[in-house]
Amino acid sequence: MNNNRLIRIVLILGLLISIALAIVYRDRFDAAALEAWINDAGVLAPIVFMLIYALVTVLFLPGSVITLAGGALFGPVLGTIYNLTGATLGAVLAFLISRYLASDWIADKAGGRVKQLINGVEGEGWRFVAFVRLVPLFPFNLLNYALGLTKIRFLHYLIATYVFMLPGAIAYTYLGYAGREAIGGGEGLIQKILIALALLAVVAFLPRIIGNIRRGPAIDIPELKRRIDSNGALVLDVRTAEDYVGEQGYIASAVNIAVEELPDRMNELTEYIERPIAIVCRTDKRSAKAALLLTEQGFHDVHVVRGGMTKWIEADLPVVH
Repeated sequence: MNNNRLIRIVLILGLLISIALAIVYRDRFDAAALEAWINDAGVLAPIVFMLIYALVTVLFLPGSVITLAGGALFGPVLGTIYNLTGATLGAVLAFLISRYLASDWIADKAGGRVKQLINGVEGEGWRFVAFVRLVPLFPFNLLNYALGLTKIRFLHYLIATYVFMLPGAIAYTYLGYAGREAIGGGEGLIQKILIALALLAVVAFLPRIIGNIRRGPAIDIPELKRRIDSNGALVLDVRTAEDYVGEQGYIASAVNIAVEELPDRMNELTEYIERPIAIVCRTDKRSAKAALLLTEQGFHDVHVVRGGMTKWIEADLPVVH
């Protein structure tokens, strides 16, 4: 065993032990303890706060506690800046740890969701990072390490992380600020609570908004036939199993996953995250729902087939019964 390999193993073991200890003693990390540490830091409070946030991120401790505390301690503007900077610093540290300690080994053995993420980043680069920062496909702390396994440029990762975590940072920081004001009985309390709720609503609807933006245009039956003939798309039939083999029949090359089962069977489509998917159902209502589910999970070349199997049969195209 060479020295470099031994050093990497020791560092990885040290990190795993640190994470385990942090999880075991996580109950001691709460808003009251954090506030005491920050108050003791004096003029260095912002720096101490951001360093604690970075450490929390690296050690898989819950970031929600410190984000809310940032808003309560520093207000909505400075709190957002400190929260965002601390979270980004932690994300960068986790990224670098993963890239330089374990990327080669894990990349060789990657499968499932990790493989999906690697393929997504290699296909879209910083745009994929931007997407997963806005839409929580993966737990934040795990995502930082997972992105270190990819070939994305460090600067692209850093900028996309900082910029596209901003909406969530604003919302949760303001929520912490509004909570502190509620406890202290500050002025304009109702207005502040309404603003906090509005910001949270925007963040909650981001996945749906972005999913609609990322979804490809609908295609008609002639275009679907052309793609099938050229092997240019996966045909995903999202009807129930009963309808799939029912009176309408099905397209010979189609894969059947009912829209109700799609969230639990998403891993079956991992290899198509960067490839075209044409979705069919009886008409196109279930297809639209399936397209939204796929785009929210990072699939970005998804197309609803207008009219579905009904139009396919009207065009007198072959089906399997």
